[in-house]
Amino acid sequence: MTLTASRTLSTKHRIVEGTLIVDLGARLRVLSSAPRGGGLRTTRYILNHQVTSVGRTSQPWGDPSLYLRKLAGSLGVDVDCVALMTAVPMTQVVVSRAMAGGIWVECLATVGVTNAVRAGEVPAPEVRNAGSHTTGTINLIVITNACLAAPALVGAVQVATESKTGTLRDHAVPSWTGSPNATGTGTDAVVMACALKGHGPWQAYAGTHTMVGAMIGQVTADCLTQGLVRAAQWMSSASSAGSSV
Repeated sequence: MTLTASRTLSTKHRIVEGTLIVDLGARLRVLSSAPRGGGLRTTRYILNHQVTSVGRTSQPWGDPSLYLRKLAGSLGVDVDCVALMTAVPMTQVVVSRAMAGGIWVECLATVGVTNAVRAGEVPAPEVRNAGSHTTGTINLIVITNACLAAPALVGAVQVATESKTGTLRDHAVPSWTGSPNATGTGTDAVVMACALKGHGPWQAYAGTHTMVGAMIGQVTADCLTQGLVRAAQWMSSASSAGSSV
């Protein structure tokens, strides 16, 4: 278990039965592309759940949002949560933090790149259902004690995405088609959480020319770098064991 603290906000995380549970300590404003609780909302809990690796057209869990709602309930977590899924084991979770001027940013991530793709590539028919393949997903959870204005919250997601893509290119990660310079994976998800108004340092902007944006870029790049190392080790181990990842 880890703890990040400020005068107004603290977060904890733990792993239970293949699920990363992030307790934000209070309800935060969250913008995400999560299959459960996606969009703009407030929540106290963020989950990242490992599912069994399956083929691109098989979804044994059915509707992801309903499945994750039931999972949250079984774990004793408020079902009014934001939840992600991936085939990457939660033993692969990486964490990075940065702090400056009373503002901190934390990133938790799981990284898999067997589903890597370069933005703009036309997907093959069998992979056009983005929710049907979770093997090589990059899931990013970024949290800050700052209170981000709505445009800044969108800008924070943009910065995290730019940092992710830049790191993938720095490490020459190829697309699953063999094309160079993957920009992400076909099933990536991002969660950006910030303090509610009046509960953290106000930030009107969060782009790359701001300190909060710089920290978002730093912790995202750090998590991707750590995660790619772990992903390579995981793939090698799974390949040696003869299993599919």
